[in-house]
Amino acid sequence: MGGNLDRDADEGDKSEMILSVSRRTDVPNYYSEWFYNRIKEGFLYVRNPMNAHQISRINLLPEVVDCMVFWTKNPENMLARLDELKEYPYYFQFTLTGYGRDVEPGLPDKRGVLIPVFRKLAGKIGAQKVIWRYDPIFVSPHYTPDYHLRAFEEIAGSLAGCTRKVVISFVDMYAKIRRGMEELRMESFFQQGMLELAGRLAEIAGRYGMETESCAERIDLQSAGVRHGSCVDKNLIEEIIGCKLMVNKDRNQRTDCGCYESVEVGTYHTCRNGCRYCYANCNDAAVKERVAAYDAESPLLCGRVGPDDRISERKMKSLKDGQMSFWEQGGG
Repeated sequence: MGGNLDRDADEGDKSEMILSVSRRTDVPNYYSEWFYNRIKEGFLYVRNPMNAHQISRINLLPEVVDCMVFWTKNPENMLARLDELKEYPYYFQFTLTGYGRDVEPGLPDKRGVLIPVFRKLAGKIGAQKVIWRYDPIFVSPHYTPDYHLRAFEEIAGSLAGCTRKVVISFVDMYAKIRRGMEELRMESFFQQGMLELAGRLAEIAGRYGMETESCAERIDLQSAGVRHGSCVDKNLIEEIIGCKLMVNKDRNQRTDCGCYESVEVGTYHTCRNGCRYCYANCNDAAVKERVAAYDAESPLLCGRVGPDDRISERKMKSLKDGQMSFWEQGGG
């Protein structure tokens, strides 16, 4: 397999064991077979994006994985095999917007495919464990605030009873997405406009039994009925697993991010959704090259271990605060 295994090196002092699957790519949509194979074998490898020859070995045994957070725009490929995750607590962040294929070219029809998939997933695992994401929001001559309100209400009505929460955010203009946003004629959207739109979205969500949270927003939307959220959500995880977690905020995320520490398992420049607002893909050529290296049997996602790679076994342990029931500690 190549590489050299160094125990307790580099990232070996880290212990957080919430698994992020994945901020960097849509694992449920395109790489579910790889992930299920990794679950079966009990480990996976993650290449450090800042150091190409540094690889971490991540233990996936149920006794050290406190929860898995799946990020996806289409988890349909996972649904038939969810019983293989029965020993693991988990929940899904499911992005479902009103954009067309000019913005999200790799996705199937929202009404005909994705909304039914969302409902099917919620039917299997419960509304608590499926979070609806309507983000990122940008405005243009086509995608006006009124357009978003209409799309949001249609989706919210279709998902009523299938989720308890919707997450919204406004697009951040990263250098990587600037050209795509300019081609879509993205318009400036100032704070007052954001507050007004967020408030109306929150009102709609409330009518369908959903609370509204923001994701890594610089502006305070609480006056609009939108509280700052945590996508890797300590409170939700404690509710799912039934006990307290000893976990800290994730210092590796953006300043305004409310997420708690997690272990990222994905690889940049491997998502085939092609979304124009995505910061995780460099360009189409890079995605094509990495996707060509996909092997569902490899411990690495879209890659293989080379002779110059160094593998560090990352120390893993549960973050559970003993085994006392969360409810017995007065949580809730």
